[in-house]
Amino acid sequence: MPEEKSRYKATIDGESYTIVGPKSQKHMQVVAETVDEQLAQLKEMTKGMSKEKRAVLLAINAVSDQLAMRKELEEIKEKIKDSENKQRD
Repeated sequence: MPEEKSRYKATIDGESYTIVGPKSQKHMQVVAETVDEQLAQLKEMTKGMSKEKRAVLLAINAVSDQLAMRKELEEIKEKIKDSENKQRD
């Protein structure tokens, strides 16, 4: 059964976007606001850089954060697994 998708209209860096996905309206709002805030921060730090390059830089930062969190989650799962194995012994 396919997931229900909702639509959310957002303004990010002065441009209008329609975001479509299975997440809640609130989730999409928070995501859009976060992206807009981060792009505004990058704009201040990288004066003269094009919108496209700022967007790529933001994507690189987001993927880097995602990979770091994934690694941390795997380490936590491993510690839990080790702890459970020690309790059985």
